[in-house]
Amino acid sequence: MALPQVFHRQVEVDGVRVFYREAGPVDAPTLLLLHGFPTTSHQFRRLIDALGTRYHLLAPDYPGFGHSADLDRHTFDRLADVVEGFVRALGPTRFALYAFDYGGPVGFRVATRHPEWITGLVVQNANAYEEGLSDDARQFIANRDPEVARGLLTLPFTRAQYESGTADPTLVDPGNWTLDQLLVELPGRADVQVELALDYHSNVARYPEWQEWLRTHRPPTLITWGRNDGFFTEAGAKAYLRDVPNAELHLFDTGHFALEEHVTEIAPLIADFLDRLPA
Repeated sequence: MALPQVFHRQVEVDGVRVFYREAGPVDAPTLLLLHGFPTTSHQFRRLIDALGTRYHLLAPDYPGFGHSADLDRHTFDRLADVVEGFVRALGPTRFALYAFDYGGPVGFRVATRHPEWITGLVVQNANAYEEGLSDDARQFIANRDPEVARGLLTLPFTRAQYESGTADPTLVDPGNWTLDQLLVELPGRADVQVELALDYHSNVARYPEWQEWLRTHRPPTLITWGRNDGFFTEAGAKAYLRDVPNAELHLFDTGHFALEEHVTEIAPLIADFLDRLPA
């Protein structure tokens, strides 16, 4: 199988340098890939290899993550501002949105601002419902102590996010959590993660708004979910069906980072989904 050319680029967005990966023909359907915590666009490398010859893929690093520059203050509203500016700078007027983890709150903010941009949603362990929050997630969100949040930015915790809930942890590349931890430990980057942890409650407050957007616009939706996720539960995946009854739901016997074990199954589902979206 031929692999795509993957370009590693930078663009200035509102005075902030944003790093992104791009692959695929620009006249093909576009998929915007929004990563989670504490990772970067690197998490999509295998999906980009699988889809990047047929579809136009864009995967930015948020400000304060990966190879992008930092903001003066990091909130989910500001991350969404930059992603919105990123889309405007690169020019895709219609695209499907892949939302994973933090990509949910960032992506839903962009989608509610610009419903006309969204051709479809691919939701992978990106929660938007109260019942999708595990007890650990509720405790994390309720805890407003910066030092407690900082204490989670350790290699064992980062590794556990990748391996917990997997059926076969040997399928998880140890370079992933090692790279994530290296980038989190760059000067000032722990402060970024603490700021976002303390702002996470703002996402839960917006769940009703995002659910209303789903009910109103009924975007074509593909849900691929690791059912053993310790933070975002299987109930959260199924809850989407209340507001988007025609959504496709696929549950996998894995944890939070479902692509690590199941990219060979998820990539064809995404390809089929993109092929069926309106031109």
